[in-house]
Amino acid sequence: MLVTTTRTAREGVDLSGRDLTLDLARVFCVLLVVVVHLLFVGVGPDGHGGIAVSRPLEEQPWFWIATWFGQVMPLFFVVGGFATATALRSARRRAREAGGPRDVADRSFVHGRMLRLARPALPLLLVLAVALGAATLLGVDAGLLHAVATGVGSPLWFLGAYLICQLAAPMLLDRHERAPRATLGVLLAAVVAVDVAQFTIPGIPVDPAGMSVLGYLNLLFVWPLVQQLGFWYADGWFARRAGWQLALLALACWASLVPLTVWGPYSDDMLTNLNPPTVPLVALGLGQAALLQLLKRPLTALMRTRAMRGIVFVIGSRLMTVYLWHLPLILALAGLGLLLPGIAPAAGTGAWWATRPLVYLLVLGLIFVLSFGLGRFERPLAVARPAGLGILAVAGVATIVPTVAITIAGLDLPFAVVAAAGYGLAVALLVAGQNPRSNSAPPKSVEPRSAPAPDAAVASPVSPASDAASS
Repeated sequence: MLVTTTRTAREGVDLSGRDLTLDLARVFCVLLVVVVHLLFVGVGPDGHGGIAVSRPLEEQPWFWIATWFGQVMPLFFVVGGFATATALRSARRRAREAGGPRDVADRSFVHGRMLRLARPALPLLLVLAVALGAATLLGVDAGLLHAVATGVGSPLWFLGAYLICQLAAPMLLDRHERAPRATLGVLLAAVVAVDVAQFTIPGIPVDPAGMSVLGYLNLLFVWPLVQQLGFWYADGWFARRAGWQLALLALACWASLVPLTVWGPYSDDMLTNLNPPTVPLVALGLGQAALLQLLKRPLTALMRTRAMRGIVFVIGSRLMTVYLWHLPLILALAGLGLLLPGIAPAAGTGAWWATRPLVYLLVLGLIFVLSFGLGRFERPLAVARPAGLGILAVAGVATIVPTVAITIAGLDLPFAVVAAAGYGLAVALLVAGQNPRSNSAPPKSVEPRSAPAPDAAVASPVSPASDAASS
C-alpha cells in the first residue's frame, strides 16, 4: 500500500504513485546524522589556556553497539537506489515514447543529478575556503584548525560517493535489468577483494584514522552495490517477501556483524567501517531494506497524517542544506560557547547532555533561517540540452576527485580551494547552454519520481512547492 499525493493536470505533474514512506526514511536518516554529529562535538578549555576538542558520544561504553542501529547511511543509498531506478526508467520511457535516443535520456538524467548535488555544495565549499584562509592568516592554532577543518569536512564523503553512484547509474541499471543476481555477485566479489587486499597487503599508506587507503577503492563498489539493493526494492522484490522472511533476513544481516567484527578484521564501530566503506555496510544495507519493507504498513499510516506530511515536506525540501550546513553551525555554536563561557556547560557533563535537545532544535532553526538564502541552490534546474559525455566526465572528475581526497586525507585550505574551484567549474559547465525559459511545451504528466540525495524535497499536498521533489 502506498501513501500518495495527486497534483492536478493543470499543474502538469502527477505524483499519484509516489511512496512517501521513502521520503520519510530519507528525512529520518539525515536528522539522525545531525543527532550523531551534535553528540560528537565537544569543545571547551583544556586546562592549560588552550582549547580542547573532544568526542563525548564516542567515549560512551555503549557507543559501538549504538552504531549497529544508528549507522543509517546504507539505508539512504537503498532509498536513493529506488529513486534512481524509478527516475531513470521514467526518463527512458518518455524518450522512447517521443522517439528519441535512450542515451540522451541517460545523459539528461546524469546531468540533472550532478547539478542537484554540485549546486548546493558550492556555497559551502566557497565559505570553507574563505574561512580556512582567513583563519590561517590570523594565525589560529594549527592543531585546533586541523581538528575543526577535519570535522567540518567529514560529511563531504557523501558527495563523492553519491556522484559515483549517479554517474554509474545508467550502466548499473542496464546490468541489473539483464542479470540482477550476477550484478550483485560481481559487485560483492569486488567489495570482498578490496577488503581482503586492504587488510593483508603490507606497506600501503594509511589515512589519518590508520585505515589503509587501498580500502577507498570500495567507494567504487560498496555504495553502488547498496544502490543496487534499491533497484531490487523498486522492482518489488522486498514487497513480495512475507513478513517472517523479512524479519529473518534483517536478523541474519545484523547477526552477521558478530563474526565479521569478533573474528573478522572489521571494527565493531560501524562509523569506523564507513570510511573506507567495508562489507559490514553491505550487510546493514540489506538488513535495513528488509526492515523498511517490514515497517511499511505503520509508516504508511503515519504518512497519512497531514502533520507528518507537512513536517517531512518542510525538512525534506531543505535536506541538502541540512546535511551540508549542520556541522559548521554546530561548531559555530560551540565556538560561541567559548566566547560566552556562562552559556555552555563543559562537554560530556550531565548538563551538557541535558542541553543537547535544545541545541539540536536551535541548529535546525538556524538551518531553516539559512535555507531562505540557500534554498535556491536546491531547486532543480531544467536540463534543456544534456551535456555530452566529455563534459559529464570533466564535471565528474572536478567534483569527485577533490571530495574523495578530502575523505581520505581530511579537509585543509588547499583541498578546500581545489574543491571549491572544481565544483565551480562543474556547475559552470553543466549550466552553460541551458535555457530554462525554453518555449517548448512541458509534458502533460511526469512520472512519480524521487530526489537523489539529501537535496530531496518531499511531495506533499500541503504545498504546491512539492514539485521540487521531482528529479
